[in-house]
Amino acid sequence: AYNILRTIEHRIQMIADEQAHELPLSPEALAAFARFSGFADAQSFETALSGVFETVQGHYAALFEDADELASEGGSLVFTGGEDDPETVATLAGMGFRQPGEVSATIRGWHFGRYAATRSAQARERLTELMPQLLKALADAGDPDAAFVAFDRFMSHLPAGLQLFSMLRANPHLLDLLATILGAAPNLASQLSQRPRIFDAVLDPGFFDHLPDPDEIAGAIDTALGPGTELEELLDGTRIIGTEHMFRVGVRLISETINAVDAGNIYASIADTLIDRLLAGVRSQVAARHGQVAGGQVAVVAMGKLGGREMTATSDLDLILIYDHAETAEQSDGARPLMLSQYFSRITQRLIAALSSPTAEGVLYEVDMRLRPSGSTGPVATSLTSFRQYHEQSAWTWEKLALTRARVVAGDADLGTRVEGAIADALCQPRDAASTRADIIDMRKLMLAEHGNDDPWNLKHARGGLVDVEFIAQALQLLHGPENRQVFDQNTAGALTRLGDAGILTQIQLAALLEANSLYHRLTQVLRLCVAGRFDPDGAPQGLRKLLINAAASPDLATAEALLGEQRASVASLFDELIGPLDPKESDPSDGFRE
Repeated sequence: AYNILRTIEHRIQMIADEQAHELPLSPEALAAFARFSGFADAQSFETALSGVFETVQGHYAALFEDADELASEGGSLVFTGGEDDPETVATLAGMGFRQPGEVSATIRGWHFGRYAATRSAQARERLTELMPQLLKALADAGDPDAAFVAFDRFMSHLPAGLQLFSMLRANPHLLDLLATILGAAPNLASQLSQRPRIFDAVLDPGFFDHLPDPDEIAGAIDTALGPGTELEELLDGTRIIGTEHMFRVGVRLISETINAVDAGNIYASIADTLIDRLLAGVRSQVAARHGQVAGGQVAVVAMGKLGGREMTATSDLDLILIYDHAETAEQSDGARPLMLSQYFSRITQRLIAALSSPTAEGVLYEVDMRLRPSGSTGPVATSLTSFRQYHEQSAWTWEKLALTRARVVAGDADLGTRVEGAIADALCQPRDAASTRADIIDMRKLMLAEHGNDDPWNLKHARGGLVDVEFIAQALQLLHGPENRQVFDQNTAGALTRLGDAGILTQIQLAALLEANSLYHRLTQVLRLCVAGRFDPDGAPQGLRKLLINAAASPDLATAEALLGEQRASVASLFDELIGPLDPKESDPSDGFRE
């Protein structure tokens, strides 16, 4: 068969003296070619040639009878040779790829061993078998080209591909999940491309069976790093482990196997543990250089999203470091002693750097210390005495609101208990209700002027948005806490529930606020995971749109936007009712978007 087909090919090329591989199309030219090839006429030539084709096809089918069909339902997928196959390019275009030629060329590069993951023949064979499923999954992700580029970046960092390709081919749901990550969650896709081994956790059969808890996270850090680890090594290690655990939470969110509350809790547990381990490393380093302070203790207080255990994939850390020491202490006792305020400021500065400075493994968190007493103008570390005095005498209303979310997350247990007592005392100071409400209304007006707009997806700052829910919870705790300490809870939903239990909120008010708070957090978790910057619903990938639709429990995005409008109107009305109208002349909640 080979000799016959090669002879015919040569005779085709002899006719016009050019590289050609196709038989003449016209009957006259075909009859002439048949005679040139030694046949009496075209019919006998076609019969002989068909017999050769059938022989080859029969042997091929017997040899590869167990092989998968390497083609898409929409057409051919061929990635061999040095040039793009026209039918393959057409198939890719039909699947939704806007740059099918570039996709084809990239895949051919894979098959030529361009990356380490495809250097072995077995890996290339598994990738070839996976290709139809892979391309279909990427095409279904919503933005096929973006998902494909992300997968190419992922491939470029893989040390080997055989095991992964085999696993994805055997588990279509994992392939769909990977495509969703690549197509709908750029933040996760970026982490995956930089550290492809973090996907190994997803391949674990027990991945979806449980949620990581603080002890598990701490155990992973201790197992990987061990006691006495140098601070520089600790910085990289905590970044690797922290990123891996945050990636796992993100995958669980995007696969819709955990809810927003669970995600917020786990993100906070990860941060708590990392802060605790890094604080210990920083204190050891400072002590090695400057000694100890007699009776010296520190406590790290988390505020904001971390304090309320409502963190998202991109939340920064609002922190305060509070210290105490023996009354007789004046400076540290090391070879290079420091005065007390300088000593604890050094610990604070080193902790901020440990959390936020870029290393070879990236940045762990952005840190914001502006909620400390006196804000950016005050010392970075605050003594317990100064903390008490400030909140007894000088704190602004907005600082007291922020304090409702304060939670001790690391440091010495004894000081932590005393700090919690100081926080409770500060929150339970009697206050004038009218001036407190007026301050809160003024703050809300200022925030609306700076951040409010009519974007339906401005979930946080728009009138009736998440800030209004949080202000209601925080304000009512300040106003009623002195008489009823049971209403305090750092978590917004927890505080609202306690306010309802105390009869401060009616059951109707409570239900409305909890419903809005839940919706806002469900959508916020998805958006922070998948979108960098402002969300554009018109340009959003289909996979992201689906996640948001599901998070809003709506049939489509338009219905979700309408639901957001209803919730905002409800929350704005409750803000006016419970705190006071932002504009006494214009307190209609349905008009909230114009504020």
